[in-house]
Amino acid sequence: MSVAALREALLDHGGTLADSLVDGAALSPPPGPGHGAPQLASSGPRPAGREHEYELLLEMILEGSLLHYGTPRLVRSDDRDLALLLGDQLYALGLARLAELGDLEAVAELADLISLLAQAQAASDPRLADAVWQAGAAAIGWGQTVEHTAAKALARAGDSGAADALNASRDAAFQGG
Repeated sequence: MSVAALREALLDHGGTLADSLVDGAALSPPPGPGHGAPQLASSGPRPAGREHEYELLLEMILEGSLLHYGTPRLVRSDDRDLALLLGDQLYALGLARLAELGDLEAVAELADLISLLAQAQAASDPRLADAVWQAGAAAIGWGQTVEHTAAKALARAGDSGAADALNASRDAAFQGG
């Protein structure tokens, strides 16, 4: 599913997003922060029965973050301001889809993920950015843990141990907290 389904959804959405799709784009995730997070989150017990929807909306969020901070896979613009707006639109589309599923806990988690990702990017910390993605995906797929809440607080405070704490919280989520 993943990137190919994202491409189809954006074509169906139409507008500037569809107009900004790159023809013949490589339909594989790039290495770096967020790689595999949509698949991780959608494989957890919380999205059971709605795996496709979760994976797609997280692919939207990931593509939005790549428009802001990296190299997008499908959506491109030579205009930096337009690229940021398209990234914001993808964030909004992903969050709206999640809200339609009624998962307000995951909406809050994605809002935290977007905020902490911006903080990691501002600090030029790709290790923290990846930990934010992976721990956020685990929290969406398996549910919030005490460890995850504490790790996010460390990240917000700029603590040097935040990436390790986020990675540990990801691992704790798989074990049921």
